[in-house]
Amino acid sequence: MVKTAHEDLHSEQGAVRGDRQARARNPVIKVEDLAWLEFEKPDLDAAEQFAHDFGFATAYRNDVELHLRGTLPGSQCVIIRKGRTSRFVGPVFRASTRADLERLARANGISVVDRRGLGGGAVVALEDPSGMPVRIVADVEQLPELPGQAPLLLNFGQVRRVNATQRPPREPARIERLGHVVLETPRFGRALDWYLENLGLIVSDFLHFPGQRDRGPTMAFIRCDRGATPADHHTLAMHLGPSRRYVHSAYQVADLDAVAAGGEFLKERGYKRSWGIGRHIQGSQIFDYWRDPDSVLVEHFADGDMFDNTVEVGWAQMSASGLAQWGPSATRDFIGAKPSAHMIRDLVVALGKQDNEFDIRRLIGLLKVATS
Repeated sequence: MVKTAHEDLHSEQGAVRGDRQARARNPVIKVEDLAWLEFEKPDLDAAEQFAHDFGFATAYRNDVELHLRGTLPGSQCVIIRKGRTSRFVGPVFRASTRADLERLARANGISVVDRRGLGGGAVVALEDPSGMPVRIVADVEQLPELPGQAPLLLNFGQVRRVNATQRPPREPARIERLGHVVLETPRFGRALDWYLENLGLIVSDFLHFPGQRDRGPTMAFIRCDRGATPADHHTLAMHLGPSRRYVHSAYQVADLDAVAAGGEFLKERGYKRSWGIGRHIQGSQIFDYWRDPDSVLVEHFADGDMFDNTVEVGWAQMSASGLAQWGPSATRDFIGAKPSAHMIRDLVVALGKQDNEFDIRRLIGLLKVATS
């Protein structure tokens, strides 16, 4: 049975006639999940220190490469290589089999390549219409499970905890796994089509700028199509903007107490909270956002929505106040409302180009979002 947003599952309303399609009819393959994210940073020691304070474990380290993992079995969550500056390199998705990689490679006129080094497996290296490097891997060696952080036993009406107190330790929240990555692109429609058609992703929710639904969505929360097996509400989220850039990535922890106690630990060590704690609307996650020493935005989350492939797309208007069900108001730091020379340059370049979707009307819509 197909479920719709009108059943109040996850959004204000469902699609109407003429709306953009939320899934490809015959995608090349259907990826299973994000495998990991890749970054470059000039100081691996500082990167590893923050990673441990944030809750990662080191899976591998040498002079030029750092692999960070969570407690659940699978691949590492993040690979950081030594570079001249701090930058996001790109996402890596996991395909079911090498046969999927072969099919994807043929469709794009390239070859599957064996991965060298740690983890082995095979990879297809592509680029989305925004120019973002995207890699898809299969047959990569999986890491074993580590001791996890058990959710606390709670008394909610029914007594489950007797003669026992709650004293969650002030310690890093142990990361369990990578949840999602959020990207900005000035070529939103073409990039979205590319992910749906090549990787078989499906849209859980569309957002549109105020008063501009007739022009289509400007943000998509996109999940993997695993059939009847539930997947995260979004594995990838993208929104229209003047830049091609990383926005943030999110990592699952055990529960609200892990989010809160882990946040207190980070605050005591002088790290900058960007926004939180609250609960999102699209995806429903309890969230807490932090900046690493290079100002890279990362999120602790717990209790996110899981959808199978029967849930149809929802639609809502994009607004700063609509980012959370409860919690503090979205900060200027989080929504990117602090002008910078880099931001102004990207804005001028985007408005001057004819081959992207970011125009004056879209800029007006974006400003309305930031002040709504």
